Amino acid sequence: MAKNEHSPWWSWTWPLLAWAVLVLAVVLGPTDPIAAAAGFLLIAAVFAAVYHAEVVAHRVGEPFGTLILAVAVTIIEVALIVSMMVGTSLDKSGLARDTVFAAVMIVCNGIVGLCLLVGGAHHREQGFQLAGASAALAVLGALTVLSLVVPNVTTTEPGPVFSTSQLVFAGAASLVLYGSFVFVQTVRHRDYFLPIDVGSTEEHAPPPSNRRALVSLGLLVVSLVAVVGLAKTLTPALEAGVAWLNAPKAVVGIVIAALVLLPEGMAAVKAARANQLQTSLNLALGSALASIGLTIPAVAVVAIVLGQRLELGLGGKEQLLLALTLFLGVVTLGTGRTTVLQGIVHLVMFAAFLFLAIVP
Repeated sequence: MAKNEHSPWWSWTWPLLAWAVLVLAVVLGPTDPIAAAAGFLLIAAVFAAVYHAEVVAHRVGEPFGTLILAVAVTIIEVALIVSMMVGTSLDKSGLARDTVFAAVMIVCNGIVGLCLLVGGAHHREQGFQLAGASAALAVLGALTVLSLVVPNVTTTEPGPVFSTSQLVFAGAASLVLYGSFVFVQTVRHRDYFLPIDVGSTEEHAPPPSNRRALVSLGLLVVSLVAVVGLAKTLTPALEAGVAWLNAPKAVVGIVIAALVLLPEGMAAVKAARANQLQTSLNLALGSALASIGLTIPAVAVVAIVLGQRLELGLGGKEQLLLALTLFLGVVTLGTGRTTVLQGIVHLVMFAAFLFLAIVP
């Protein structure tokens, strides 16, 4: 992070250009040049979001800093899912399930695996607070099973869906679990989520001023909203491409989750490379928890208000992958020390998830 109070030119130029292309897409409609520009600026806005999130996180300190990006990105994910549920005539009954499941697999296998691999390659062995990781995995297990597995075994409604009362209960339970985790993380047992002092120079860098942090917070919101708008602009082309490739509908959810999780993933990998694995795990596991804990209640409200069918239950293959992911998380993060081996295991699981999603 720069030590001066001046942000690089691209950190504010790219979000502004992203908004300009977004306005052109609304006024002129989708065209090939606009789609190409939207694709490039979407990635550029993600880079800007990562930079501003790091500025804000460095100012407020741990664990609040990593919590900011997790909640902000999840709110954007919810907005994108809800806008697609409302704004399209296509069948989107399983979009929330596909996106949330993809987010969990991307975080717990892709992001965590890459962090462990990069951190292990540069520092051989890394440590973290075992109590914090155990608490996060416990809540994650409860959230995923309650939201994505239990709908398959309820009998009030046919199919992998909750009845209205069951959906209300699942949404409320998700909020209670996530809210309790945030309280423990930031108040009750804050020390469980603080980085282990490894003498990193990044840890002792002077924090930015309040003014710079507020400017970055505003630009973070601008960047993330631009990401959502551009992603929505590219959605028709994405769906057309999926149809042309004859790929399963779940691929759309994977792409959405990957887009909104890219800022957190980049920040987490950068922290692991700087020997700050605790920060990486706070970002990764916190984003997975926020993805379920906030997304399920939001889409439940939309489905109830609009009377839309909401399929949450996973298929047999996906349930098996989820169970194996949770088991591996408990085993690989169960000692408080990690090496490249744990990273490779998670990345292989992530590759299996992607391959089986495309070739079911």
